[in-house]
Amino acid sequence: MGSFKGHAVPGTLFLVVGLWHIWSALVRYVSDPKSFRVRVWNPVPGFDGRIKYLELYVIAVGAFIDLCIELLYSPHLKYFVNGVLNPAHMNDFEHSGMLLMFFIFGVIALLSQETRFLPLPEGALCLIAATAFSAEYLLFYFHSTTHKGLEGYYHIILVLLIGLCILSTVTGALLPTSFPVDLCNGIALTLQGIWFYQTAFTLYGPMMPDGCQLKEGMISCHSADNEVRGELLASFQFFSIVLGVLAAVVGAYGFIASRFGHSDLSRLHAVQDVLVDDQIRGF
Repeated sequence: MGSFKGHAVPGTLFLVVGLWHIWSALVRYVSDPKSFRVRVWNPVPGFDGRIKYLELYVIAVGAFIDLCIELLYSPHLKYFVNGVLNPAHMNDFEHSGMLLMFFIFGVIALLSQETRFLPLPEGALCLIAATAFSAEYLLFYFHSTTHKGLEGYYHIILVLLIGLCILSTVTGALLPTSFPVDLCNGIALTLQGIWFYQTAFTLYGPMMPDGCQLKEGMISCHSADNEVRGELLASFQFFSIVLGVLAAVVGAYGFIASRFGHSDLSRLHAVQDVLVDDQIRGF
């Protein structure tokens, strides 16, 4: 993944799935708040149900394509050097393991939904997805490629977002009727996808901070001050992305509530307003 394409490809997968998860969670909640359930995947409506499992196919096929890139194309089939794994492509092998976990999740979910061979409840699928995120977390935390300096700072933020994905997915299995948990999972996926793109544009694209450069596959800064400024820029980028995503979610909620809102949603808001008023009078 130490390239622009290496970050953009998984970033696209996480971003598309995350945005779809946010939209679906909002629509399902405003349509019927009382019967809301956490879903680790969301069916796609239309075409007489022929694209119902599109999200799962996107995950499985997308992970498989990226797996082939990391395992077949990047090392050029040179897996062993002097009887040991090729040290020059060790990171490609690690990325392949992570992508294999997401591919397995997609296949298991498809088998669970489309066949009778592997009937699994939604909570079990949540835990399997959490296992895939855990593999991703361990990969980036114990990476064979030493991430230091500015590059390390971007990967620390990525690890935090992966941890949020793990936490929200496991919590979804424990609290299967929680709308905030389901929405948080979609937001975490979206943030992870956007941060992959941000890392690609900053470290391997045109947004490299002044005083830093990409040379021989390594990110280096001319001085400690340049590195600190780059880290401050990363923090500002992350804050802006989080703020933008939250604002978009609030706007989407207002739009979806006006178009698909159930009568129970209005009653729920009215009850919440009364409770707030009572608390204010109590003070």
